[in-house]
Amino acid sequence: MLCLPILKKIIKKLLGNPNFAQFYLKMTPTLNSNESVPSKKKKIIVLGSGPNRIGQGIEFDYCCVHGLLAIKECGFESIMVNCNPETVSTDFDMADKLYFEPVFWEHIWEIIELEKPDGIIVQLGGQTALKLAKKLHEKGVPIVGTSFDNMDIAEDRGRFSDLLKELNIPYPEYGTAFDADEAIQVANRVGYPVLVRPSYVIGGQRMKIVINDEEVEKAVISLLKHIPGNKILIDHFLDRCQEAEVDAIFDGENFHIMGVMEHIEPAGIHSGDSNAVLPAFNLTPLVVETMEFYAEKIARALHIKGLINIQFAIKNDKVYVIEANPRASRTTPFIAKAYQIPYLNIATKVMLGEAKVTDFVMEKKLEGYAIKEPVFSFEKFPGVNKELGPEMKSTGEAIRFIKDLRDPYFRTLYKERSMNLSR
Repeated sequence: MLCLPILKKIIKKLLGNPNFAQFYLKMTPTLNSNESVPSKKKKIIVLGSGPNRIGQGIEFDYCCVHGLLAIKECGFESIMVNCNPETVSTDFDMADKLYFEPVFWEHIWEIIELEKPDGIIVQLGGQTALKLAKKLHEKGVPIVGTSFDNMDIAEDRGRFSDLLKELNIPYPEYGTAFDADEAIQVANRVGYPVLVRPSYVIGGQRMKIVINDEEVEKAVISLLKHIPGNKILIDHFLDRCQEAEVDAIFDGENFHIMGVMEHIEPAGIHSGDSNAVLPAFNLTPLVVETMEFYAEKIARALHIKGLINIQFAIKNDKVYVIEANPRASRTTPFIAKAYQIPYLNIATKVMLGEAKVTDFVMEKKLEGYAIKEPVFSFEKFPGVNKELGPEMKSTGEAIRFIKDLRDPYFRTLYKERSMNLSR
């Protein structure tokens, strides 16, 4: 662990009691020294997702663990940076070296300066890790896998919609704005209802479905209050349509579909709050084939090296792309477990350039279907609105296997699926 001399002053100030502070400092003689001695081996740092919270939970710990194992198998020293004691990735024997530190830039940069890694993986730690890619790029730190600029195209709502336009891939009508006045103009141009979405956020944070100018103004003001300076995407909301998603691996040449998942709830409910079925059960073969075609087209345009997740809306059998995530998604571990294929291990080796997708035999062993079930904790937060919408509310997920679509649980779930969205 890296320790700064100023930590002594912080402890004294926080504790307030000089005697207790002195006792604490005597019991920690290493505060002025650095316990971490960097090796001369080639090394790769994996950034975790930090504490469990809505939008980022234990699923990214699974991703990091399998990434660390792959790094070791490729002959690199594996270094884990995370601060969650409830995860396997922070077990003392998982990585060659663990920095139990907050996943904040100041801490990450100190570690980088000391370790001088050959690369850093940001694709496995969810949005927290991905958001650090810009500063890593600005400092010239090598990012393993997809480049920062291509990740930024996917994450920046405006740039991504421009890319879809160039690729001639259908998408909801959209526009970008930086303040409420611009947002109202865009909303009137694309037509209500509209979805107000920020860029680079976790779990659909601050996303809203709105139906008039007044609601647009309130949503944008609230968004900019909590996320100042964010580029806002205003796009036409496709009402009453199906939603599905594709997870894939691309090595620059070969594209592999890990899985196609169909959501039971309608588009507009956050993917983390939806029950989703693997493989798709109600989409036509043409729709599935179109989704896979668009997914590969996007992956090639973004020069993806590693993982990508793409979400789709389907209305009247026409496929629209909603968004793309150039990283492991929360469904990646789900698909890996359902199909019994070590996708995270494979994807990490692809990111590192140590293997191609074609080097692996990937035999899907799922019999029947697997259902991703969201887990909610509303009983712990009685004042929270329980209606579902574009902002994520679930705190976890479970997996259920069924033999066929006649399963009583599935029939009940499909019959009672929520068709009313909270705005």
